[in-house]
Amino acid sequence: MRFNPKARLDTGRMRDAGRGTQGGGRGGGRGLPIPGGIGGGGIGGVILLVVLFVVAQCSGVDILGGGGGTGGGGSAFDTSRMADTGLYDKCEDGNDANEDKDCQRVAVENSLHNFWGEELAEEFQPPQGLVTFSGAVQTGCGGATSDVGPFYCPPDQTIYLDSTFFDQVLEDQLGGPDGGFVEAYVLAHEYGHHIQNLLGAMSKVRTQQGPQSDAVKLELQADCYAGMWARAATQTEDRDGNVLFSSLTDEDIRLALEAAAAVGDDRIQSKTQGQVTQESWTHGSAEQRQRWFEVGLSEGSLAACDTFDGRRV
Repeated sequence: MRFNPKARLDTGRMRDAGRGTQGGGRGGGRGLPIPGGIGGGGIGGVILLVVLFVVAQCSGVDILGGGGGTGGGGSAFDTSRMADTGLYDKCEDGNDANEDKDCQRVAVENSLHNFWGEELAEEFQPPQGLVTFSGAVQTGCGGATSDVGPFYCPPDQTIYLDSTFFDQVLEDQLGGPDGGFVEAYVLAHEYGHHIQNLLGAMSKVRTQQGPQSDAVKLELQADCYAGMWARAATQTEDRDGNVLFSSLTDEDIRLALEAAAAVGDDRIQSKTQGQVTQESWTHGSAEQRQRWFEVGLSEGSLAACDTFDGRRV
């Protein structure tokens, strides 16, 4: 994965909250408790997640009812007022993205913004932001710690990422791959949850566990959306019409597929529990996650990514 040195980067939606300590959040400080977590040997805290139903049940926020999408109503939690360390101020062009991981993150966000803006046209609204943090952070869904992993919060329409997840959890604990496009896949997956929020897919979640549950269908659709973006990434442009990516290789796609497999429910359960229990799946198996990423990559359409159309996933 290489970026066009002439491409200009837009850091306007990027923020770094710095290091936070766990404290009281919304809903009595319950935040985003995920059953088991890393230390407890459960599966939740080490998955790429939106875990809609957990947010709804544990933070006291009703995000599943009342039709689809968020419309233009915005959020009561204003992430634009969140403290910003200025981490991304250094990121100006594609050359910076080729040399610096933080700026690479900006370039991927810019590419996702351009792709989905073109794909959805007037239906598109960008996320409020992409916020990186370490330790803990306060969100529109409550307080979250690094154990949660990367996630999208529907009430504040923001993607949150503790960048240590990739080395400490995905690679070291789950045996996932290391490489630049791994994080790009994760960001594309979480951005996919924002697209679902806009299009109303989140309101379709009724069943919450099992390989054919609505929760799994939601996650697999986000993987498919990530594949859609990867298919078109080299055609995405900055605000001046310069292409953002100069190259995206078969090796990059292989890394994305390996990452998708590493966070499959069956792989995580095998590593953390020593056994696989399909009835508790919330994100899908390694095979399911890879397959739906490839559907998006090969077919590249919203219709192909409709995991709620009645077929088995």
